[in-house]
Parts: sequence; C-alpha cells; structure tokens
Amino acid sequence: MIELEGPRLRAGMVGGGQGADIGKTHRFGMRLDARYSLEAGVFGRDAEQSARIAGSLGIAPGRSYAGYAEMAEAEANRPDGIDVVVVATPNDSHFPIAKAFLENGIAVVCEKPLTGDSASAAELVRIAAEHNTILAVPHCYSAYPMVREAARMVRDGALGRITFVDVEHASGWAATPLELTGHKQASWRTNPDIAGFPSVVADLGTHAYHLARYITGLEAEELAGQLHTFVPGRQVFDNATVSLRFDGGVPGRIWASMAATGHNHGLRIRIFGDAGSLEWQHEDPHHLSVQDLDGATIILTHGLSTLSDDATRLTRVGLGHPEGFLEAFANFYLDLADELAARRDGKASTIRELSFPTGIDGLLGVQFVEAVAASHANNGAWTVPSGAISQEV
Repeated sequence: MIELEGPRLRAGMVGGGQGADIGKTHRFGMRLDARYSLEAGVFGRDAEQSARIAGSLGIAPGRSYAGYAEMAEAEANRPDGIDVVVVATPNDSHFPIAKAFLENGIAVVCEKPLTGDSASAAELVRIAAEHNTILAVPHCYSAYPMVREAARMVRDGALGRITFVDVEHASGWAATPLELTGHKQASWRTNPDIAGFPSVVADLGTHAYHLARYITGLEAEELAGQLHTFVPGRQVFDNATVSLRFDGGVPGRIWASMAATGHNHGLRIRIFGDAGSLEWQHEDPHHLSVQDLDGATIILTHGLSTLSDDATRLTRVGLGHPEGFLEAFANFYLDLADELAARRDGKASTIRELSFPTGIDGLLGVQFVEAVAASHANNGAWTVPSGAISQEV
C-alpha cells in the first residue's frame, strides 16, 4: 500500500445519519487506512438530530450544517475546507447535492445510482471535468483483491477468448413487504418517487453491471430486459432478468432481485472463455475459482504470494486471514486517497487500469437502468443502453 505523505485528507458527508448503515460503512472504510479525517457534515433533515450525530463523530459544532448548499459554500471558502464529500442520501437527492459540491471544486463520492436519469448523470460528469475535480461512485465490489485478480486474469487472456458473462445479484432481503412494517430502507427503496420504478435495477443491477464491465473490460452494445414484481402490492419492480450483447457479440446475463427468497447477499459472477472459466462469490470473497478446459479446478486464495500486484497491493494481513466488505470499501477509499493526495500535492496521477469507479461508470450505470426499463416497456426488445428515455412504466 502507498502511505499518505502529508496531512490526512479532509472529508465531509451528506446523509448517512440515523438508521443509515451505508453511512457507517463509508466512515469505517475511510478510517481503516488513516487516510481521511471526517470534518464536516449534514446527517439528516432534522437539524438537532444531525447535530447530535455530528458531535458523536467528533465534528466541531461550526461544521455541522443545516443543509448541503450551506455546507458546500462554507467548506469551499475555508482555508481548511474539505477535500471530498460523500453523498449517502436516497437516490432522488443525489443530483443537486453532488452538483453543489462539484461546482465548488470539492471532489464527490456519490452512492449509486449516480442520478435518476442519464441527462443529469452526464451533467455531473461534465461539471466534474469543467472544475477538474473527481467524481467517484462506490461500486466497491470491484475493490476486493480477488475481483482485481479476476480482472487481471481476464484482461491478460488467461481464459482465452471470452464466450459468456453471467452475473447474479439476487438477494432475498425484501422478499416480504417490509415497506409496510416501517422498515426505513425498504420504505424508500420501494417508493418509485425516490428510488425510481425499476428500483431493483438501480439498486442491485448497477452493481452487477459494473462488475461485469470491470472484470471483462467489455462494454454492452445492447440488452433485452424483463422486470417483475414478486411481492403483491409493491409499487416498484423487485426482480429483473437482462440479456446482454457485449463488444464483439459476447453474450451475457444479469439477474438482479431483492425478492430472491432465502438468498442472503446473492452476488456471484462467472466468466467463461474458450480456454477456461472463473467464478467469484461475494459470500466467499477471499477465494477465486478457476477451471481449465478439462474441468480441473484451482482455488486461488486472497494473500497468495503468486497473485498479481493488482490483488496484492490491496491485501492487508496476508494468507489465511480473510478480509471482507469493510476492507473492500477501504480499498476504494485507498485508491481514491492516492489520487486526491496526488492532485492536492501537484504530483502525477495515480490512477491505474484497475482503479476506483468514476462518474463515467455512474453514467453508464444510469444508462443501463434506462435501457432495461425501455426494453421492458417494449416487450423485451433489444435496446442500446445510451441516452435518456421516458420514465413511464
């Protein structure tokens, strides 16, 4: 790992308050390598509650703000203002919050989906470029060492010519109508005004789509999608199946579900080539299964001395000591810290081929959501995943 030279990066957060597990996950990830200090934030719409949370996190009273616009302007004008802000709010608020900070020259980590439509996602990418600042999206599954190893193997031709890509992100967390019980996450994730009507595609499908792109280096040329609602009365789609044609006609499949009864996390990717195949599962993240043409299986383990530098540089404790979700978030923030520090200190860019996802990845994810919705509305017709489409069911 690259140790930070100079002071820690100053971070802020919007969202991630009471009952928001993802906010805690971001904070844990930032802390793990001591590369950031959390200095400012807005942790909810209730100002008193937000201030209490800020105080519990060690944030000075003068940097606990009533709203994101006030925070963006104030931090941009402080000599010790934040270097980066994490946007960990529900989907419908991402665009105005990210825009406010980017326009003030502050780097942004924005939860997925980046925005609710590709026009606004493209606008954020444009603003980030105009202000020469970083816009990143935490598709943190790509930051597992064994995912980096898989990507290196595929990109270096270890599987030969890629013949099929198969990804599942099929969870059973919302296989019952949790939204009717007061469950905070279910309440907004199943609200079409907040999460969008193809909610499962934005929430889980974008992760699967990014993982397929990240490991293979392929882009989708067209797709055909079908959306379903398994839980009666639910206002959004909670299951999606998508067929894809990647570069060169390589076929693929994505299954995304929040109602896959009995499944825990349910993220799995399999890549097949004409010389071999591999498989990685999130619930066993420190192993990568590789098979040859004869069906012989080799299990590669996190921490092996024979792994690529892409995997090894993100390994903290070594062979036999599994690392998991929080470490993957920390790896995302480690790569981001290297680049933020390099820009701050006037040094060369640290971004490598396998690095953190950017606003471009976020934009492609939003285009994926729109294309699946458009295909479904057109009886599963093949659709090119680019450009804005109508958000009507």
